[in-house]
Amino acid sequence: MSGPMEISRFTADDADDVGAALEVVNVASGVDSPWDPPELLEHYDAQLRYGWDGEPDVPHLGTVDGRAVAVGALNLPERDNLHYAWLSVDVHPDHRRRGYGTAMLEHLLDRARKAGRTTAGIDGWESEATYAFAARHGFVKKSQAIMRRQRLAEVERADLEKLYDESARAASSYDLVRIVGRTPPELMDAMVELTAAINDAPTDDLDIEDEVFTPERLTAYEDAVLARGNRFYRLVARHRETGALGGHTVIGVDSARPAIAHQHDTAVVRAHRGHRLGLLLKSAMMLWLADVEPQIETVDTWNAESNDHMIGVNERLGYRVVARELQFEKPLASGA
Repeated sequence: MSGPMEISRFTADDADDVGAALEVVNVASGVDSPWDPPELLEHYDAQLRYGWDGEPDVPHLGTVDGRAVAVGALNLPERDNLHYAWLSVDVHPDHRRRGYGTAMLEHLLDRARKAGRTTAGIDGWESEATYAFAARHGFVKKSQAIMRRQRLAEVERADLEKLYDESARAASSYDLVRIVGRTPPELMDAMVELTAAINDAPTDDLDIEDEVFTPERLTAYEDAVLARGNRFYRLVARHRETGALGGHTVIGVDSARPAIAHQHDTAVVRAHRGHRLGLLLKSAMMLWLADVEPQIETVDTWNAESNDHMIGVNERLGYRVVARELQFEKPLASGA
């Protein structure tokens, strides 16, 4: 292959570009994170259209002599963190160390500057290559997250029931409410307030502000989950005397690969902490899913490595470390 890399934006409606980009993403993931299953076309399409909660990335494809060699994504938040841009770059393993990753990164940084953003973030799996790429482009590590995986075959139901009973005694003033799919309208306002409790999770030294939650944002998140073909389950702890929602946990089950599930948010409102609600919610969720989704084999979760409390809960439930992801930042002053 010869010649410079051409970079172009594409959308979910550009079928050829979507297919080419997905191939690059999956081949790169097979080398960089072989523990992850390949991305499916329907999931990738939904991610391009909806993102996590209605603010999808702007995708870019890098080609050389007509062949896709790199994929970039630029996320520009519009609800909060208006100073921020989050970037990602994947390069096909057969075409690395030729400057294509650098070219894509510089293109995305230029787009971020033109959008008026003053801080850029990137991430990558912990490796010498990730550290070297970040340092070469002036990024400084600001946080690190741990991916853990729970293998259901290794979790004894008797042990799980013991943890549930232990936490239920400490949380005897709360009832658990099961929600399948969308939030009921009568709970929407209270659920928005509860969802905002995730802002108390540690973000270490990242230059990010609290996220702003609204009914529209919660609806957009649920739209995105359903568009990816996921079934999702939410457990809410409701204070029996006041009716206040004290905490929740959410699991998404991959309908296309129903042996795979992912932990979404788990959060407890500050005023309701100290009652082991986190352990109660997560152990109760596992017992519920054992009945309604018995085919699940694995559940993946993410936590900032500094989130000692939630990590302690997860480890008691059998989650084990799979990998560490590093987050880096750099300022985007003019010409930076």
